[in-house]
Amino acid sequence: MLKKNMPPNVELIDKVILFDGVCKLCNGWAKFIIKYDKNKIFKMASVQSKQGQIILKHFNMPIDKFDTMLLIDEGLAYVKSSAFFKVVKHLPYRFRLILIFAIIPRPIRDWLYDRIALNRYKLFGKFDHCILPNPDHERRFLK
Repeated sequence: MLKKNMPPNVELIDKVILFDGVCKLCNGWAKFIIKYDKNKIFKMASVQSKQGQIILKHFNMPIDKFDTMLLIDEGLAYVKSSAFFKVVKHLPYRFRLILIFAIIPRPIRDWLYDRIALNRYKLFGKFDHCILPNPDHERRFLK
């Protein structure tokens, strides 16, 4: 968890998810968030986008190697399993059952997260380029 001043175009009240825009698993996660985030709590940006790159630089994260989702929530940056569980807390109740796994110590959770993240292209595939949001979802993405 990193605490910094807010990156450009991100407000303190914003909850922003950065995800790998060419990863099929990550795109599926973004679509899942859009579908079930009925209160439109989250904004999103791919790590490959201009805004995503600015945010990564702001938090001193690598801008060319993407091994984790990044969540910005109330001025704090969360990564790996901590980011995942912070997002799940805001989803409908039926998905919150997964929070039971938050009792697993963070180093073990993050090790498991890394196994999936490091093999996500092999397991789920990769797009040749970032998939652009459709017009209905466009307002959910940072520009």
